[in-house]
Amino acid sequence: MVTVNTSEPVDVRENIIAVGRRIIGAKGFSAVGLNEIVSAAGVPKGSFYHYFGSKDAFGVALLDSYFDEYLADLDTTLATPDLTMAQRLMDYWRVWQETQSFFDCQGKCLAVKLGAEVADMSEAMRAALKRGTSGIIVRLARAIQTGVDEGSLSVREDPSIVAQSLYQLWLGASVMVKIVRNMEPFETAMKTTRQMLHLDS
Repeated sequence: MVTVNTSEPVDVRENIIAVGRRIIGAKGFSAVGLNEIVSAAGVPKGSFYHYFGSKDAFGVALLDSYFDEYLADLDTTLATPDLTMAQRLMDYWRVWQETQSFFDCQGKCLAVKLGAEVADMSEAMRAALKRGTSGIIVRLARAIQTGVDEGSLSVREDPSIVAQSLYQLWLGASVMVKIVRNMEPFETAMKTTRQMLHLDS
């Protein structure tokens, strides 16, 4: 029986994604050419096309990988033991401030960085962004409903509407932080979040 080693191709593919995520996270999608990615990843261009077929397909894989990791981290945060759901949600927003700022985010702010840029450029990448952000909003809505049920927070509207509004609030704040180059938009977003969830200051 012949054993096929499948770890190396996966490692090569994931390495290209990791390197591309770091570079594109800093420069944007359009500003980065394939030569820069494959050179930094230490692979020939043929290997890139073997795994992805096109830069557009690479962008989709990049976003899917990013959101898989992001959603796993969010699930962990929202399941932190010995905290109320309100406390877990506020921890999520605090982590957002730390990872989505105007400083070098090492690819952790990919949705913020690429959202406006690629949504009009690539339908496939726009769909990947929609899938990923929808996954975030669904989880936030469930968490808000849990918080309401346990009494740690309260909302005036349906949790799904509140979750969408909060995500949009923080996405917009992340863009403004990059524009004004200070943390004031996040401070405003945090205050508004506490008001929407009816949390004591």
